[in-house]
Amino acid sequence: MLRSVRAIPPGFVRTYGDLSPGAPRYAGAVLRACADPDLPWHRVVRADGTLTQGERQRAALEREGVPFDLRRPDRVDLRVARLPPDVAPA
Repeated sequence: MLRSVRAIPPGFVRTYGDLSPGAPRYAGAVLRACADPDLPWHRVVRADGTLTQGERQRAALEREGVPFDLRRPDRVDLRVARLPPDVAPA
């Protein structure tokens, strides 16, 4: 699963459920336990586009150009930024 997180390109996100279908909390537990400072953990968001790490995560995503929903600015615009689970990143 960590390989999948590392493969998310800058400017895109995936959801916990994309990483671990049927067990999104498992994905969260794995990310929480990982101490690798180079892991792009900030590219993983909840299924509704909200962030688990607040402003720290938002700042990292904004630096990469991830769009936020204009109608709900607390959420990533998943229609644009979500890398579909069935698409292998380049």
